[in-house]
Amino acid sequence: MKKKSNGIVRFFKGIFRVFDKFLITPITKFFIRITDFVKDNSKGAEKFLNNKQTLIVLSLIFALGVFYVVDQNSNAIINQSAEILYNQPVTAEYNEEAYVIEGLPETVDITLIGRSSDIYLAKQYPTNEVSVDLRDLKPGSHTVTLNYRQALSSISYKLDPSTATIMVYEKVSETKELTYDILHRDSLDSKLTISSVILDRNDVIIKGAEYKLEQVATVKALIDIDNISNQTTGDITLKDVQLVAYDASGKIVDVEIVPETVTATLKIESPSKELPVEIVPVGNIAFGKAISSLTANTTSIVVYGDQETLNSMDTFPVEIDVENLDQDKEFNINLKNPTGIRDMSVKTILVKLEMEDSTTREIEGVSITANNLGEGLRAQASTEQDNQVTVILTGSASVIDNLDTSTITASVDLSGLGPGEYDVEVTVTGTDLKLSYESKVRTVHIIITETG
Repeated sequence: MKKKSNGIVRFFKGIFRVFDKFLITPITKFFIRITDFVKDNSKGAEKFLNNKQTLIVLSLIFALGVFYVVDQNSNAIINQSAEILYNQPVTAEYNEEAYVIEGLPETVDITLIGRSSDIYLAKQYPTNEVSVDLRDLKPGSHTVTLNYRQALSSISYKLDPSTATIMVYEKVSETKELTYDILHRDSLDSKLTISSVILDRNDVIIKGAEYKLEQVATVKALIDIDNISNQTTGDITLKDVQLVAYDASGKIVDVEIVPETVTATLKIESPSKELPVEIVPVGNIAFGKAISSLTANTTSIVVYGDQETLNSMDTFPVEIDVENLDQDKEFNINLKNPTGIRDMSVKTILVKLEMEDSTTREIEGVSITANNLGEGLRAQASTEQDNQVTVILTGSASVIDNLDTSTITASVDLSGLGPGEYDVEVTVTGTDLKLSYESKVRTVHIIITETG
């Protein structure tokens, strides 16, 4: 508000100066001269002024003169206008190889004041630029004045801001290892994967103020695959990959990176694996009932993902909820991609479950396997009886009758156990998930000794 009121005051002062110079002062001098003339030539002047025609002519001349002066100067005032040129770039002259400048505004607003025609012409000139000469400045803080190269001398101007407080730093450099990020991975076909990325250089040079370089934790090549066309397997080369410096928290650090871009070569593959479907009942079925059969409308699924994930998968498990189930049922299941899997050949699966009455049967002489025994140790059962267990099977009679008993495993976990004697819990498992497995004895006695 203060700036606005000051401008109004300056405007009216200007008008007053014009009227004073071209109207008030000339008229005052004119009457003084007439007075002096009358005093010196009283009789002649009196006769001259008493002439009616003379007075008419003088009045006409005086009126025309006043009209001309007022018209000319009022037009000059009325025709004055102002226009703001927003966001005009600021250029700085300094040794860019040796110094870094901070605090200098990138743009300023220029207010042009003058005749509308002059302002229009001024805007057409390519010399409407704001600059500052910093070539003689040394490292440290400085207040500098911005300069506007006027296109026309007939106009005045005002810069906002007109000055700036800047910091001058010596430019230092450092070599930094180059890594990469892949942007818009989701745009890649779900059956494809990027198996490797090769950049045309392993490191870059960063330049800037020393305190800025200390903030840089990593420099990354941002590989954007959003616009890759003809997505197929093979090698793809991307040029002019942008480089960005980040601090430890992932914020961008404004430093100069040499070179500004790199070339990246991407190897695109389509790793896949066919996995057998494994139906996994979850929960406890109704008492006295057992699952006699589990069949699915597909026996295998082709999955697509990274090779490491595929190597870790031997089956594709599909869970069904059988809690308190007491009759046959069909399950229509929407499959979800396992972790690390991007696509599958099958999205839904139909599972048919059939039930019958439950029965139990004992399988004797199942050998016990010791797992996770420490290095340099040996484990043995305290008695021959503890080398084997009897397994109780619960399930459908038809399933038990066709069971391969070699698929039943009894084991003890010896993790973290050193030399000594222990009663260890026995765990029994089997490959047929339609059955439940239980050891007739809960624990066996194991003796652990050191070897040799």
